[in-house]
Amino acid sequence: MKTRTITISVEKDTEERFRRLAGSTYGKRKGYLGKAVTEAMKEWEKSRTETDTVVKSVKLLETGISMGKLKFRSREELHDR
Repeated sequence: MKTRTITISVEKDTEERFRRLAGSTYGKRKGYLGKAVTEAMKEWEKSRTETDTVVKSVKLLETGISMGKLKFRSREELHDR
């Protein structure tokens, strides 16, 4: 697995809480912060992808799908009744 270095700016309080939680979860060993940030980024990506999929599905349900021209006038005609 390749890793990359990024530089970000976050609110001081958020950073302090995140470091404490990451340290208690992974132990304060080398790389603990990177593991926690990677996990957080993956979870964020997953939730955004799921949200986007739901929004697209709801929009499709609201607009409907063109099924083409009807070939039968009634249900009975469709089932030869």
